[in-house]
Parts: sequence; structure tokens; C-alpha cells
Amino acid sequence: MLAVPAAHAGSASAPAAAASAAPVPAVTEDLNRLLTALTQPHALSELAVLAASLLLAALLVWGLRQAQLKAGRMLVGQRLVDGAVFPLLAFLLAAIARRLVFPGQTLLPVFQLALPILFSLAVIRSAVHVLRMALPQSGWVRVVERWLSWLAWIGVVLWVTGVLPLLLAELDQISWTLAGKPVTLRKLIEGAISAAVVLMVALWVSAAIESRLLAGAVGESLSLRKVASNVVRALLMFVGLLIALSAVGIDLTALGVLGGAIGVGIGFGLQKLAANYVSGFVILAERSLRIGDWVRIDNFEGRIADISTRYTRVRSAGGRESLVPNEMLITTRVENLSLADPNVLLQTVVQVAYGTDVASLRARMVEAVARVPRVLASPGPSCHLTAFAADGLELTIFFWIADPDNGQANVRGDVNLAVLALLTQMEIDIPFPQRVVHLAAGSRMPPAEGRPAAEAGSPAA
Repeated sequence: MLAVPAAHAGSASAPAAAASAAPVPAVTEDLNRLLTALTQPHALSELAVLAASLLLAALLVWGLRQAQLKAGRMLVGQRLVDGAVFPLLAFLLAAIARRLVFPGQTLLPVFQLALPILFSLAVIRSAVHVLRMALPQSGWVRVVERWLSWLAWIGVVLWVTGVLPLLLAELDQISWTLAGKPVTLRKLIEGAISAAVVLMVALWVSAAIESRLLAGAVGESLSLRKVASNVVRALLMFVGLLIALSAVGIDLTALGVLGGAIGVGIGFGLQKLAANYVSGFVILAERSLRIGDWVRIDNFEGRIADISTRYTRVRSAGGRESLVPNEMLITTRVENLSLADPNVLLQTVVQVAYGTDVASLRARMVEAVARVPRVLASPGPSCHLTAFAADGLELTIFFWIADPDNGQANVRGDVNLAVLALLTQMEIDIPFPQRVVHLAAGSRMPPAEGRPAAEAGSPAA
């Protein structure tokens, strides 16, 4: 058996030794160190401090809900962990406890995992709360919440495992030139996140101001406050957009070209959108139509539920809602039934037989209708003989109501029932269609279908 020289043996084993002594990647080393630290006895004390912080946060949230149930429900949530207050308080208390209980210690694996998770949960809940306040009826809130949750949790995983710094370093290597300036992918992503945060804050402030302005407002005051809230929202969104563009790194001097492009777009295809937007402010400013007015627009009758920047929402007594473009309210005929006076005149018609004492019947009808709920006493109801119909005397009953948004058919039905009860009590007949045929002497009735001609030709009695 041949012996291998020592020099050759050393050279042959060098690759294996080098492979076995290869440095462990920093990400794997940090993750292994974190997992190993979680199994040490001192992790139990960290868990105890974290549990105490969570319990204290839960008690504070419970006290806040009990003290301000109505005002705090939207922020705190229906359950303990729904809102943004609990994770935010838990994050702050855990960070403070870490500084007080473990001063000077850098490797705290429990807090290294818990703090990013609590912070991400607070960010997600805060963003969803802002979107629900600003867009209460939008179906995109749920989609945005889902995507935001995924992005936040992916960021937490990358931060905990130590991959995030390496990923940011790789994003710095991807760059290109934009308008003569170098732009990296990392800078673009960070600018987009900053822009989203700024716009989120602008939406939150505008929604809070709008809810504050519209609280308890009715009639003309409601319309004026709606104008103020729309103006405040537009200004805040404009300022937020400028700050967001600056955060992304876009030169604001380029907005002149953008403004020209928007002007061309309005001139070619956005006239209707711009007209509806301006018309909404005009309607609210001149107060020709107010929230709560009862209107009739293109044969659709209902109460104005909301006036937004693009359309006006009209809700009928039957529950249907019509979205009317604001430009239509400016350029077409609109009947406002409650602009100067909220009272609405209704009527119903009844016929009685010829020979009825109309004078006494009218007085009795007015008394019966006046006793119907929702019928106003001033101006009171009235009854008039309006036509001599073919079958009887036509009486029209007029009466006023002050709440047309509660329905008109129901009160008209009550009035008809009261009239019917009165006619039954007075034994007055409601005539039905009838005809009297007079035959001249010697004339014969025409043959009837299915009857012999001789029988049909017999004189009528």
C-alpha cells in the first residue's frame, strides 16, 4: 500500500478543511443566536415582563371603553384587540419595561420578537381605522387591509430574521437615472411608503374634522358645514399630495407641466367630472338644495341624504336610492317640496251618490280627517266638490303633513279608512259604474251571441 507524502496529504485535506471552516452567513448566524436565546432560562423573565405589559395595556383599554363607551368604540374596537389602542399601548409599555427592567442589555429575544409584532399590529389597525373613517362605504377598505397586513407581517419576518438589512442593501444596488438624477429602488420604495403615510394622516385629519363639523348639524347649518368639510378635505389632500411628491423625490417645479396636462384632460374628456365637482360646491354654497330636503328629480321623489363632491344621494320613502350627478341639479328642473316650507299637501278622491247632502258630509269628513295622526291641524284639512262624475259626485279631500320622509301612502291610507268608516256610519253609498238604457217604442234589441234571433228580437220589458 503506497504511503502518501505529508505535503500531499496536507494539500489534499485542505479543501475539506476549508469547506468545513467556511463562515456561516450572517442571517443564519443571527437567526440561530435568536432561537438559542429563546431556550435560555432568562427568556422566562422576559416573557413575564411582556405578559405584565400586555395585561396592563388590556386593563387600560378596558377602562377607556368603560369611561368613554360611545366616543371610544370606533377607536378601541368591539373586542379588546380590534382597535389600534391596545397594540399601541402594549408596544409603548413593553418598550418602557425593557428599558427599566433590563437596562444595558442588547440581546433580549422575547422583546426582539414582540416589539416588531406589536408595532406592525398598531400600524395595521391605525391604517384600517383611518380608511374606515374616510371611506365608510367603500369596498376597497377590506382589500387594502388585507394587502397592508401581508406587507406589514412580511416586513416583521424580514426584520426578525435579519434579512431586511441585506435586502435593503441589494435594493440600493438597483438604480437608474431619472431627469438627470440617480434614483435607487430603495429610495423609491421608501418614498412611496412615506407618501402613503402622509396621505393616510391627511385622510385621518380630514375625516376627524368632518365628523366634528357635521355632529348635531341640521338644515342650513348642515349644508354650510358640509361645504367647510369638503373644502378642508380638498386642501388637506392637496397639501398631503405635495408633501408625498416631495418625499418620493419628485421636483415640484414639474407640477407646471402636470397642471397643463390636467387642463388638457379636462378640456378633452373630463368636463363632466369637473362640472359635477364644481356644481357640488355651488349647490352647498347657495343652499338651494339642503341635506334633508324632500325633492322630485326626473319623476323620482325622495329626501336628500347626502351631497358629495360628484353626486347627490336621494333616498325615496320606499328605501330606493338614486345617485344624481350634481351637474343635473344645476341644469335641469328640480322640485324642492320643502325649501321654504317643510309641509306637503296631499289629497284623496271619493265619490258619493247623487242626492247626498254634500254640505253636512263635507263638514263631517273634515272632522274625521283631522283626527288622523300626522295630519296637521294648521293648515287643516278641507273637502271640496270638484266634479260631477258620470256615476256620482266627486269629492276631493286635501290635507297637510309635515314629515313626508316617513311615507305618504300610509297616511293617505289612514285618511281613506277614516272616510270609509264615516260613509258606512252615515249609510252613504259609494256608487259603482252603471248605465241606464232607454229603448224607443217598436225598436228591437240586437241579437245576442248564443241566443236565437227570434228570442233576441222580442221586445224588452
